[in-house]
Amino acid sequence: MHLFYLHGFNSSPGSAKAVLVKDYLAKHFPDVQVHVPSLHFAPAEVAASLGAALEAIPGPKALMGSSLGGFYATYLAEAFDLKAVLVNPAVRPFELLADYLGPQVNPYTGEHFEVLPEHMQQLKALHRPSLQKPERFWVLQKEGDEVLDWRQARDHYQGARLTIEAGGDHAFTDLDKHLPQVAAFLDFY
Repeated sequence: MHLFYLHGFNSSPGSAKAVLVKDYLAKHFPDVQVHVPSLHFAPAEVAASLGAALEAIPGPKALMGSSLGGFYATYLAEAFDLKAVLVNPAVRPFELLADYLGPQVNPYTGEHFEVLPEHMQQLKALHRPSLQKPERFWVLQKEGDEVLDWRQARDHYQGARLTIEAGGDHAFTDLDKHLPQVAAFLDFY
């Protein structure tokens, strides 16, 4: 089994959630190979590179994504018929990231890049307004998310497994308590 964990906007494979998931699976499910790619800032590049990576790896695969990574995981789960766990997923990042047009610096990697209007068009092209198989998704959402409106995820992922918790924040700092159930949902047992 292979798990692809996809980090959020302006994040990295070294994010707290990515490291938590990788460490948990290494300890409890050493047969699961965890891939935590560094995601390019251009959405079309992300879709192409992840699609190629998924096609190149034989056998069972699953996805997990946080924030913008949840958006990408949704696109890929629909394209490759995979299960996905989404943590505070971005539903319409082309609306949210329109406020971030211009130069950016990734705080994890120090990479300088620019968010362009064409990136918003690329995100729109990846958006799935309705889900073919909502049951393949489990959404973990905090109502206290200060970055994303939790109601967008609730409304978009109707028919999916939804865990919406009061309070919390975008960092979803208590993700560890859900990891045993995440492993079960993704068929790691």
